[in-house]
Amino acid sequence: MTTTTFTNARVFTGESETAFASAFRITDGLVDWVGEAADVTEPGAIDLGGRTVVPGLLDSHTHPALLAGTAAAVECFPPAVTSMDALVDTLQRHAGTVTGPDGWVLGRGFDDTKFADGRMPTAADLDRIATDRPVLVWRCDAHSAVCNSRALELAGITAHTPDPDGARFERNADGNPNGVLTEIAAVDAVAKFIPAPTRDEQLAAIGSIGDELASRGIVAVCDLLSTRIDDPLATFRAAAERGLRTRVALYPGWDPAAPLADLDPGDREGQIRVAGVKVVLDGAYSNRTAWVHAPYPDSCDHGLRLVDDEDVLAAGDWARRNGVQLAVHAMGDRALDRVVELFEDAEPWLDGIPSVRIEHATIVSGAYLERLTSARMSFGVATHTVFFFAEYDGYEKALRVEQVPDAYPIARLYDGLGPLALSSDRPATAWSGADDVMLSVEAAVRRRTYNGVEFGPEAAITVPQALLLYTSRAASLSPLTGVGTIAPGFDGSFAVLDRDVFTVPVEEIAAVRVAETWIRGERVFAC
Repeated sequence: MTTTTFTNARVFTGESETAFASAFRITDGLVDWVGEAADVTEPGAIDLGGRTVVPGLLDSHTHPALLAGTAAAVECFPPAVTSMDALVDTLQRHAGTVTGPDGWVLGRGFDDTKFADGRMPTAADLDRIATDRPVLVWRCDAHSAVCNSRALELAGITAHTPDPDGARFERNADGNPNGVLTEIAAVDAVAKFIPAPTRDEQLAAIGSIGDELASRGIVAVCDLLSTRIDDPLATFRAAAERGLRTRVALYPGWDPAAPLADLDPGDREGQIRVAGVKVVLDGAYSNRTAWVHAPYPDSCDHGLRLVDDEDVLAAGDWARRNGVQLAVHAMGDRALDRVVELFEDAEPWLDGIPSVRIEHATIVSGAYLERLTSARMSFGVATHTVFFFAEYDGYEKALRVEQVPDAYPIARLYDGLGPLALSSDRPATAWSGADDVMLSVEAAVRRRTYNGVEFGPEAAITVPQALLLYTSRAASLSPLTGVGTIAPGFDGSFAVLDRDVFTVPVEEIAAVRVAETWIRGERVFAC
């Protein structure tokens, strides 16, 4: 039996907004006592020096499989890259590291709304980097990308190539493709020609991702499109055998052309487990492809619906049959309405957690929230504050004035919906280090964008409330059991902060760093 007592700390237990202690004990990986430092008598207790402790953090919507599958891509996120020239320069420098005549020059994370002219890059821009080798860079939303002329040639995309369903190959005035690939099916038509990383490369990348998560205090994640690598369950479990400590709940994507096999019971258990299936119903607000009722400002465009009802229902049937969640990407108000219309009268199939998760949920009115909570179906939401913080330039152009009060209304959701989480969506977020939880917490509390603009201040929440949406409230959204709370019977997983996030000035919350991360009673990170 291994027992460690921790004392002299300000311990936010995650049980409620006001639940604090000053000491706790972990035995064989589990918390078995929480109390006050005055009651600690063990001579070997670890003195945490009065620092603040929070439960191990959960990122309920992120993409480690996508990161592992595109580990060769250079990051082009703001605030480092905010111009066309900076994008080209970053990719040019990266091109010098790509060996072999057939090597692809890859990047991810640019946000064209932050460029001076707001213009999307095109093949002509990326041809400045290379014309004899393919170049592709994903936009920050991960729904769209741009490639150069050589990549279009390798993919066989010409003026005569029809657009994929729910996507577009953007074109010049003469009808020739200009390299802009709008939405996932168009991107995949080119990206499928990128050589896949080897298994060893994928395992090494997953290990590095686990180390980075630990440096953020994150001990468990939901991977909301795990099929971005082959056989994700086996691959992540192999990474765990090599030392990955993060808990990972996998949500493979639903592909009607390649239906998922039914699960074995063991697939839903353990540190690495299949937790659900994901359907991407629409696009993103930041590039005006979210599916909306009223057209975008100064436009006749209503965005894109990416899959039909039959596919969404088929994914739901698979989830019901296999006893896992259905996760639906829905950002636009029309997409959100369609999710409820399809499932509100259906019988839930899971106990204790929602059967249907709605991912992102940008526009949530009071009436829509009432519809969610009064439905026969059990719904939960994974949403964000880092989106409006980082992507304000795009939202400013995409949201209609009357929609702003209902955009990411975190206070309304916190008060009205139990299963709720804040999350990063990394790397599909227009900010470097989007999985820094403290960045999202500050955005939730201040409701200010990266450039200081107030964004729906009435939707602000407190620091304890925001942290609950990364701990115990987040745990109520998915089958990540045993985490999110420092209480007897829960994992002995926690983060020690370098400053007290509850008392620092609100404009300094994002500067709070994780000093140590412990998973099941073992320290896995120390700065």
